[in-house]
Amino acid sequence: MSQHPTHAEVLRYTAFSADPDGGNPAGVVLDASGLGDDEMLAIAAELGYSETAFLTAPPEGLGEPGGGRAFTIRYFSPKAEVPFCGHATVATAVALADRDGPGDLVFATRAGTVPVTVTAAGADGAPRATLTSVVPYVADADEQDVREALAALGWPAGDLDPALPPRIAFAGARHLVLAAATRERLADLSYDFQHLETLMRGLDLTTLQLVWRESPTVFHVRDPFPVGGVVEDPATGAAAAAFGAYARELGLVPEESVLTLHQGDDMGRPGVLTVELRAGDPRVRVSGTGTRIPDRT
Repeated sequence: MSQHPTHAEVLRYTAFSADPDGGNPAGVVLDASGLGDDEMLAIAAELGYSETAFLTAPPEGLGEPGGGRAFTIRYFSPKAEVPFCGHATVATAVALADRDGPGDLVFATRAGTVPVTVTAAGADGAPRATLTSVVPYVADADEQDVREALAALGWPAGDLDPALPPRIAFAGARHLVLAAATRERLADLSYDFQHLETLMRGLDLTTLQLVWRESPTVFHVRDPFPVGGVVEDPATGAAAAAFGAYARELGLVPEESVLTLHQGDDMGRPGVLTVELRAGDPRVRVSGTGTRIPDRT
């Protein structure tokens, strides 16, 4: 916990790992009622994580009577506000569970209403949060945009997996899905930051979802995030939800499936994201553990 010049109490949690040194760290402000946009952005920039989440009172009528388990949540990267962030949602839900106990939560995000369920700590000692995305969509990716993204990445087109074609996928934020043909290609990530940032801003992309398929339901992913001011996101829940919609839309997996996404291994911050698809429900569920990051001494 730290106190910033705005006097906001900022907690630090990691999501999609039970290890504070794994997964994706996020800042969490459980009471942001006195903060303006500039102050929230300043806190996120000072903290330096890919996102920091800020909670305020929910819209009228959302959640339980009195709104005790419902909140408005906003997400700021060091550079800008983003409409939805999965890992900061998981981190916030775990922080609320630590304070108030496990159970059901409802978050009003700029992308829509996102329910989250938190279960008590399991054998690994960490609570587990499951978010349900807004209704996703998958759209064709323009060939010229894909060529430009590959140029920024330094990836030859021949290094893509033709079985997983490029697409734009959305489940609260937009992502360009590009699939590597080999694990080695995914592991070798050194890209032109400015070039990719400019392209992504023009296409309203939050991250690239770079994927390698290990088995029918196991994938390894990486997410460049230059528009947020960081080179790479260690574990990306919004992109995981979008990828679940992508995999279902393209018929890569059965309509009812549970997918395992490994992310952060190449950064030394391993995390695991579980993606659940349910028959008859277009929304995607993403779950993972989370834990408090000890205060710096």
